[in-house]
Amino acid sequence: MAAIMNGMALSGLIPYGATFFIFSDYLRPSLRLAALMKVHSIFVFTHDSIFLGEDGPTHQPVEQLAALRAIPELSLIRPADANETVVAWRVAIEHREGPVALCLTRQALPVIDRSKFGAEEGLAKGAYVLADAQGKKPQLILIASGSEVALALEAYQKLSAEGIGVRLVSMPSWDLFEKQSQSYRDEVLPPEVTARLAIEAATPFGWERYVGTKGDVIGLKRFGASAPYKALAEHFGFTAANIVQRARKLPGIGG
Repeated sequence: MAAIMNGMALSGLIPYGATFFIFSDYLRPSLRLAALMKVHSIFVFTHDSIFLGEDGPTHQPVEQLAALRAIPELSLIRPADANETVVAWRVAIEHREGPVALCLTRQALPVIDRSKFGAEEGLAKGAYVLADAQGKKPQLILIASGSEVALALEAYQKLSAEGIGVRLVSMPSWDLFEKQSQSYRDEVLPPEVTARLAIEAATPFGWERYVGTKGDVIGLKRFGASAPYKALAEHFGFTAANIVQRARKLPGIGG
């Protein structure tokens, strides 16, 4: 499929194809060639985390996000809700610098109320402030991608209620964020705020560049398991309660 897509892209068409994210391993040679040739192929990957549930660890991606992020010239976008997905598709269509991989969930996600929180158009810059500290400078930054943004938003509300100045950043695309100016990146992730917690249902490999030496990551350092996705979330700590607990342990917050 991927090889055919690349051939179509060379003809001037914008082809797309879809499969489970775990099968990106089988597509890697074609993904790499698409990036090498900078062709405009769009790869739509679904079932992007352990939350696909009962199919078990053989079908649950853990290391795939890191693997695809490592491919030069491949833009990877993991949107948080339906609104971000709309923007992600537009970005993918307009992208002219190589292939794009969209990583989508299996499970239903809440649609974030954009009248209360940051506009989904921020996705085009790779990361943006979804919710900020109310009336104070942020003491803590929560960073999340994809389905974990909704969990981080719940934790943000709990921590804010405790009087902690929290900023929540939705970071659907590392590569798009890295293309922004240093001033924009510092605006989203102020260097002076070192208490940072990233949340992503995948290997934490690579997140150190955004959380720094004083931050932390809630991720997976093992393969998944076979169970309903809500049971997996509880077991592996992808809950608002665990995010709150881990955030309190960061230096300057409570640790």
